[in-house]
Amino acid sequence: MGQQPYHLSPEEIASFDENGYLILRQRIPAPMLQRLRAATARLIATGKAADELPEDYQVRDEAMFRIDYLHEKGEAATLELLGSPAVLGIAESLSGPNVVPTYETLVFKDEGDGAAIEWHQDAVHPRQHRIYNIDVYLDASRKGAGALRVVPGSQRGRVDICELRDGYGWMPPESFEVELEPGDVLIHDVMIVHGSEPTEGKALRRTIYFEFRAAEQILTEGPWDRAWVDQRLSFLPLALAEHARANPDALQFDWQATPELRPDIDPDSELRILHLKHTGGSYCSAGSVPLPKAKDEGNATSSPAMADATSDPA
Repeated sequence: MGQQPYHLSPEEIASFDENGYLILRQRIPAPMLQRLRAATARLIATGKAADELPEDYQVRDEAMFRIDYLHEKGEAATLELLGSPAVLGIAESLSGPNVVPTYETLVFKDEGDGAAIEWHQDAVHPRQHRIYNIDVYLDASRKGAGALRVVPGSQRGRVDICELRDGYGWMPPESFEVELEPGDVLIHDVMIVHGSEPTEGKALRRTIYFEFRAAEQILTEGPWDRAWVDQRLSFLPLALAEHARANPDALQFDWQATPELRPDIDPDSELRILHLKHTGGSYCSAGSVPLPKAKDEGNATSSPAMADATSDPA
């Protein structure tokens, strides 16, 4: 894999590995950003207008906040984003050519919704491979207005979230709020501790989360099998084609997946591939359950934590 304009530099990769996050300013081209903002506005409006909440729409504290399985919702812009060099260049840089798109979620806080997203780690794993979310910001995220707060370096092991919360509240050592503009991208390791404080009078904030893992990681550690990997990889030819259709004069991504893993384009591919299983994360909530000990967790940072039953990017 040669260095391309859309790949991360060695310095950026080293910074991500050290800190557990990386900010890329104005990564998403303006026309694509506009299409994503319009598409997500329609998706949110659909949920608000429905008498019964549509499938894959989720509510927390009586407020709609999340839509899963985005590519199946009839908005081509999410596939265009997935197929863009802006996204796949990051993924190939961190996972190699056999990168698998594992989750696609819109998380949002509506105007006036100041609910907190409590401290958590999305997923805890043996750390033999990178697992991460590419967070595409469609609206500004400001300090003091519910911006994401991260704890750099906390990705190196499982963290006791209850202990951290009870000991430090929203101010653990070295934690800080990440300010982002529309079109910025935040890459975060699924094990970095992050959350957002409660606030009042919050403006609309929408973020698209794409999680990626190397096929080699999934086939070695699970929780999914080869058939599931093949189904998820079938998204990529469709996404690459949609990006090329929407951006005929733009740079296209040169996908270099291993031939036996690389599917042919199939316009009838299923775009809602259920997970059924998830890699447990670390949370502190009434619904959490003890996390089974991983085979090799590296440098654990605390006593055994609590884990939710699902990966929950936010």
